[in-house]
Amino acid sequence: MTGHNDLNDSELLQSMMTGDEEALAVLYRRRQAGIYRFALQMSGSQPIAEDVTQEVFLFLMREAHVFDPGRGSVSSFLMGVARNHVLRRLRGEHLMISLADESGDEDSIEIADADFSPLDDMTRAEMIERVRKAVLSLPPKYREVVVLCELQEISYGETAEILGCAIGTVRSRLHRARVLLLEKLRPEQVEDASAATVKSARCFA
Repeated sequence: MTGHNDLNDSELLQSMMTGDEEALAVLYRRRQAGIYRFALQMSGSQPIAEDVTQEVFLFLMREAHVFDPGRGSVSSFLMGVARNHVLRRLRGEHLMISLADESGDEDSIEIADADFSPLDDMTRAEMIERVRKAVLSLPPKYREVVVLCELQEISYGETAEILGCAIGTVRSRLHRARVLLLEKLRPEQVEDASAATVKSARCFA
C-alpha cells in the first residue's frame, strides 16, 4: 500500500477531505515551515507568523472544498491563504515591526556574498539585520514578491498563482523592489565610513 508520504499534495488533500487525519498531518509537516517563514518575513513578528500558520490550516480543515486545482497547486493555494491573513493583520494593526525586536532564525534570510559588499568591519549578522529592516520597510506589494521570489526562491509562475496576477506583474514588481532595496542598503553613513577608512589608510601610507 502506498504510504501517505508518497502522495502528492492534491492526493493528500483529497484524502483529508474524506476524514483521513494522517493525510492532514503529512500535508501540515510538508508545508508548515514555508508558510511560517513567509508570514515571519512579511510581518517581522513571530507571534503573528505562528498565528497565521495555524489559521491557514484551520481554514484548510474548514474550507478545503474551495481549492480549485485548475487555478494552481495546493502549495500556491495555502500560500495565498497565508498572504491574505498576513495582509489582514498588517492592515488591521497598522503593523510595521522591526525585525530587530524579534529573535528569529537569522538564516531565514540568506545573503549571497557576491551580491553585497559591506565594509570589512560589518559582520554578517549586521548585514542580515539591515536586509531584514529594508525588506520590512517595503510596501506590501513589493515586500511579498521579494519574500516569495528572493527569500523563498519560489518561481515567478507560482508567485503569480499565489498573488493572483500575471507573471509580468511579478517581474515588474520584483524589479522595482530590487531598486528600492538597493537604495535602502546604500545609506550615506556607509559611504562616509568608507571615505573615513580610505583617509585613515592614507595616513599610514
